[in-house]
Amino acid sequence: MVVHGSTAQLDAAEPWLPLQRRLTAPAGRRYLVGWAAERELHVLAPRLLAQRASNVEGSLELLMLAPAALLARRYVAANHPGMPPPFGPRSFARWLRWAWLLEGAAQYFSGQVRHVRPAATRRLRESGPPAFPPGRRDATLLGGTVFDLLAREQGERACVALACGPHDDGPRGALTRAFAGRPLRHTEAAWRAYLARIGEPGPRTRR
Repeated sequence: MVVHGSTAQLDAAEPWLPLQRRLTAPAGRRYLVGWAAERELHVLAPRLLAQRASNVEGSLELLMLAPAALLARRYVAANHPGMPPPFGPRSFARWLRWAWLLEGAAQYFSGQVRHVRPAATRRLRESGPPAFPPGRRDATLLGGTVFDLLAREQGERACVALACGPHDDGPRGALTRAFAGRPLRHTEAAWRAYLARIGEPGPRTRR
């Protein structure tokens, strides 16, 4: 693992990361604090992660779990040929299509998804309804909610199967299989109801 002492150092080491930030909804940008390369993980130093945390519940936990999420992301990517790393035009195009799976699996298996509610709520309030599955702007915040819903309905084995693939029939086919063949429109409705629940006002806390 390579620990960086500034955002500038991190961005210089992983020049695709600033691009990912620009492609991500504002509510999720503060949580893009590292990158999984082929042979190492790049992440900001713990003191910088703590400094980036907002005052809402779960923000610090999301950031401190970033190294675990990067490791999970790397393992998931290894099961999908053509997925970055390494990063290039073709792998980037594949990431755009499958960002919800790669980022969502990383969020779920690292434990970040337990802390995502406040950030996800901000996203839902700031912009229009997200796509299903979540598009590139929402992948890092809402991708994990797809896996969390799947775990609640089908169990963790189904999450492992979805994360590891293969998925030659694309995202729609992958989601249909993961949710036991249920029509995608019904799964989308269940997911939107799930988002509505986590978007309901909760207690405001301060560390």
